[in-house]
Order: sequence, then C-alpha cells, then structure tokens
Amino acid sequence: MRLLLAPMEGVADFVLRDVLTAIGGYDLAVSEFVRVSGTLLPRRMFERICPEILAGSRTAAGTPVAVQLLGSDPVLLAENAARLAALSPHGIDLNFGCPAKVVNRHGGGAMLLDRPRLLHDIAAAVRAAVPAAIPVSAKMRLGIADPSRALDCAQALADGGAQAIVVHARTREQGYRAPAHWEWVARIGDAVRVPVTANGEVWSVRDWARCREVSAAEDVMIGRGAVSDPWLARRIRGERGTEPDERDWVELHPHLLRYWEGVQGRAAPVHACGRLKLWLGMLRRNYPAAGRLHEAVRRVVHPSRMNEELRRHGIPACDHPPSARADGPRPTSPDR
Repeated sequence: MRLLLAPMEGVADFVLRDVLTAIGGYDLAVSEFVRVSGTLLPRRMFERICPEILAGSRTAAGTPVAVQLLGSDPVLLAENAARLAALSPHGIDLNFGCPAKVVNRHGGGAMLLDRPRLLHDIAAAVRAAVPAAIPVSAKMRLGIADPSRALDCAQALADGGAQAIVVHARTREQGYRAPAHWEWVARIGDAVRVPVTANGEVWSVRDWARCREVSAAEDVMIGRGAVSDPWLARRIRGERGTEPDERDWVELHPHLLRYWEGVQGRAAPVHACGRLKLWLGMLRRNYPAAGRLHEAVRRVVHPSRMNEELRRHGIPACDHPPSARADGPRPTSPDR
C-alpha cells in the first residue's frame, strides 16, 4: 500500500511539499505541472517548479518527487521530457486531469480526454524519449462531461507506455464537487495491465478505507485532504489518532512556521501572506483554531503584521526569517 501526495497547481508548491513530507507518511510526491507549449524549455523552468531536482529529486525529508508535464503536442512533450530526464527526476507524470479553464482553452489537461488516440501518441512519444530507468506515468479524470470514454483513455495511455495511471474519479465538468466515482477506478483497473491509483474525495481515514474498498486500488493519491489535515497520511498508517484534535493543531505550529518562512523566501510579501492565508483557509476544515487565525489575518498583507497575529494566537513567529530555506534545494528564480 502506497500513499501519494497529489500535484495541486497553486497550492502544493515546493514549500508545502517540503512541509507535508516532513510531517510524513508519503511514498511519493508529484510536482505542480510544467506547461509545455511551443518551445523547448530551459533547465531553470524545471528547477523552478521542482527545486527538489537539485537534491536528487527528493524533498528534504527524503520523499521522492516526480515532475508533471502538461501539454498536447507529442513531439514537443517528448523533447521536453528528454531534457527533463537529463536532470534525473524520480519520474515523469503526464497531466490529463487539470480542469482549469485557462488550461483547457489551449487544449491541455482534461480537455484531451475526448481524444484517446492523442493520449496514446503522447504517452508513446514521451516513453520513447525517456530512459527506461525513469518511470513514466499519467494522471487522468474520468472524462470531460461523462465517463463514457474513460476505459478507452486509460487503455490508450497504458498501450502507449504509461507504466502507472492515477485516476481522479470525477469528470472535468464535475470539477471538485462530490462525490468521487471510485467505482470507475475499479473498472479502469480491470481494463488495463498497469497499476491504477485512486484519487479524489479522500479527507479522512474512513474515506481512504472506503476508497480502497470501492476502487479496488491498492494505492491512493491524496490532494486537498492532505493540505486540510497534514497528519492524514500518518493517521492512515496508524501513527496518529484517527481524527484531528487540539494536540495535532499545537504540533502543527512549527510546521506552519516552516511554511511561512519558506514562502517568504520565495515570494513577494503580499503573495507570501496570501499563501499562508490559503493554507489556513484549508486547515479550517479540521482545526477550529486555524479558522480563528484565518479570520484574524484575512486582510493582512504585510509579514510583520502576520507575525503579530501568529504570536497572538500562540504561534511563536520570527520577525526576521531566513531569505530562503537553508536545509533544502533553493529555487533558481521567483515562484510563479
């Protein structure tokens, strides 16, 4: 049984991956996507999205990281995958699941799910361009508006050379609305001869157990559930209580500070404040104290004011954090 940390554009960047994998429980993390469109990308683009490449493609805690590519041109994706492979990522993942309109307008992400032949060609081109030692995987949704072609898409990816498939058990049109249709993961698992991982609507230990039962998947990828409860992977492994409690919130304090210091080293002050508020907003689901802190900092746009509120809520923030993390890989350019 493996637990994978999902790629989450605009949420789970290098800094949060660093924190969540330090808390522990994950066997693999996948980076935010690197958009491939019209050009051969320079090395610094891969390093910016996935600075872990500079440290053996592992987080500071040692969790392996695969890099995700998003695009629709098989030749261009293959050329960029070959360049990425020279940096020795733990794996290369192909994005066929992003539902964002700005991505889908350009024919990327989930919008490719009505073209199984193109999915096959992309997987085949990338697999051929990448050394055999580097795994190639794919992440897909069930379809655009309905799952009628889900089996065709999964078979096309597997036949093209994807060695593993993660299925986000919703369509593009469904977005992130419940429920996740885990029964379709089981159907896809029966249709292909590569490992299939279930993803979607896993917020608790009970959800995880139910997901595995319905999907028949051995492995599960966790996204928003991991961000809203950073101890979730360890709960699933029986290393924490099954439900969040006040002790978990208190023990999360140093990890919140680690994140806060990290985003200040990678982003302008107002954006750093925004990233912390985003995480606090997701933590509210499980921790009432996070909700109170989030309400207190909702309009805060300067780090010094943020530090005041953190201290006022019992979190001993430092007024002079390091400019970048000293114990992990450093980005080569500012965060997006």
